[in-house]
Amino acid sequence: MRVAFLGLGIMGHAMATNLVKAGHEVAIWNRTPKEVEGARAAASPAEAAQGAEVVWLCVSDTAAVESVLFGSDGVEQSLTEGMVISDSSTISPTATLKFAERVRRKGVEYVDSPMTGSKAGAESGTLLFIVGGDEQAVEKLKPLYAAMGKKIFRMGETGKGQSAKLVMNLQIALIYEGFAEALTLAAKLGVDAENLVHLINASMVKSGVVEYKAPFVLRRDFSPNFPLRLMRKDIRLALEAAKEARVKLPGLETVEEVYDVAIEEGHADLDYAATLLLLEKWAGVEVKGEAA
Repeated sequence: MRVAFLGLGIMGHAMATNLVKAGHEVAIWNRTPKEVEGARAAASPAEAAQGAEVVWLCVSDTAAVESVLFGSDGVEQSLTEGMVISDSSTISPTATLKFAERVRRKGVEYVDSPMTGSKAGAESGTLLFIVGGDEQAVEKLKPLYAAMGKKIFRMGETGKGQSAKLVMNLQIALIYEGFAEALTLAAKLGVDAENLVHLINASMVKSGVVEYKAPFVLRRDFSPNFPLRLMRKDIRLALEAAKEARVKLPGLETVEEVYDVAIEEGHADLDYAATLLLLEKWAGVEVKGEAA
């Protein structure tokens, strides 16, 4: 398929590379020019989208999606009837519906396709896509999902993919924060971190979040698989959605405060696991395993 891929960050670069490897004809654009072997680089989103069957976005936030789609050199000017826009950014569900309504006036379908699986999943082509959109449009995208991921979950119509992604990241943020607080208290009480992780993984406390993050934490590797600033962005999106729906999320409100202070402390571009650094500072301890 002819694909315009817009946004080549931690996730997007690997995703575009896997589309090329699968034999698709890919045009790429990124705000800061980057290369993907086998893909054609374009000077603007509009240029990348010319002649494409599918426009795939993977950018940082709601404002970035709006700019790429509807800015002065945005995709909108290159839209033609029958195209599909697929957005793998994590953004506001309400904004998603507005964007979809605008492009549908030109006969273009809009599918929200946020994903989970982190940097490793993007590189290995094993992402899970959380999808909202028209069934026929989703069907058209399946060869592209297959090139980048291992499974798709259609959650309903447009907007439902973004909504589901926000509640997934809500859980990730809360689960990890519980783990980080447990590690911090354990260190203060003299409990070995590696022994504690073994216990967690053998018990009902075990979770995919802990299983994935524990090895990084134990060797004190906070390089960004998912930057802390982006997780805070998703926390805020979830809280905004909750406010619109008149739902109270007291746990997430507290975790947001931790993220705010962590960013003030200079950890914005580290992995979100770096909230542990803030807890350690407050407690006067350091968590580490033998590898560290």
